Amino acid sequence: MSTTLIILIITVVFIGALMRATFGFGEAIVSMPLLALLPVDLHTSISLIGLAGLTVACLSVAAGWRHIDRSSLVLLATSAFLGIPVGLILVSFAPAVIITVSLGIFLIVYGVYSLVKATLVNQARKTVLQRSVWALPFGFASGLLGSAYNFNGVPVVVYGTMKGWQRDQFQATLQAHFLISGVLVVFGQAIGGLWTKDLFFLFMLSLPIIVIATLLGTYLHKRIPPHKFERYVFTLIVLLGILLLIKP
Repeated sequence: MSTTLIILIITVVFIGALMRATFGFGEAIVSMPLLALLPVDLHTSISLIGLAGLTVACLSVAAGWRHIDRSSLVLLATSAFLGIPVGLILVSFAPAVIITVSLGIFLIVYGVYSLVKATLVNQARKTVLQRSVWALPFGFASGLLGSAYNFNGVPVVVYGTMKGWQRDQFQATLQAHFLISGVLVVFGQAIGGLWTKDLFFLFMLSLPIIVIATLLGTYLHKRIPPHKFERYVFTLIVLLGILLLIKP
């Protein structure tokens, strides 16, 4: 593995960790497509982003634990545990091209949804997600997408938005779920055979960058209104999804 490739990988990890620490989610959505454009084994990419996300969650969760929606968190974590083996089966037996195309389609759908979510959320909040039981399907999807694509946060982001969590509750519950589901996902990836010989070498090199990105992201989160960047972030997600679909 060349020095240039290692630097590019670490840079992608930094961007993803910064995204998570600043906005509360999104590191896999940004990092996975970028890593897919590099000559890196898919399993190495999945496992590296999984470990990086778990590290950011460990560094972030302590500050906001008082605001956690505990009832929803229990349901999310329980159902995520059930979804993890389904995701491992998917990623272990599906050809890489199917995973890449599915990833691209998912990014486009999620990005477009996020760009118009203000209208959708107002409608859904009145009719759908008042009951905590809705955490179960979103948690299951979190476990499935987490073990397969490291997208364990996306279903919870959608759930929290529709549930109407306030900003502190949103951030704290999200990071707590990342911590719990991240441990389950990383463990599942390990026993599922997704860990490779390059994983820990790349992770150890990335660890100082992850810490720096978390500190910087926390600083930005406190001082920069996230909504100013939302439209640009989700537009970028859509563009990355399109790029994956047209990648030869």
